[in-house]
Amino acid sequence: MQDYLYTVDEVASILKVNRNAVYDLIRSGNLVALKLGRLKVTKPMILKFLKDFNGKDLSDLENIKDLTF
Repeated sequence: MQDYLYTVDEVASILKVNRNAVYDLIRSGNLVALKLGRLKVTKPMILKFLKDFNGKDLSDLENIKDLTF
């Protein structure tokens, strides 16, 4: 990750999810974006998201809980 700003498609690729999942994360407020023409996400926000939600089950964004096995 050398760039500073990432498009929704690039974030989806980094997180290995589809672009709709990225839009859902942004809409729910779990991933902070900015709009410069199109939505962009900064590198620090991606890293913060990964740190904050490590070990969490994000399959239901209205009910985020710890992973259980």
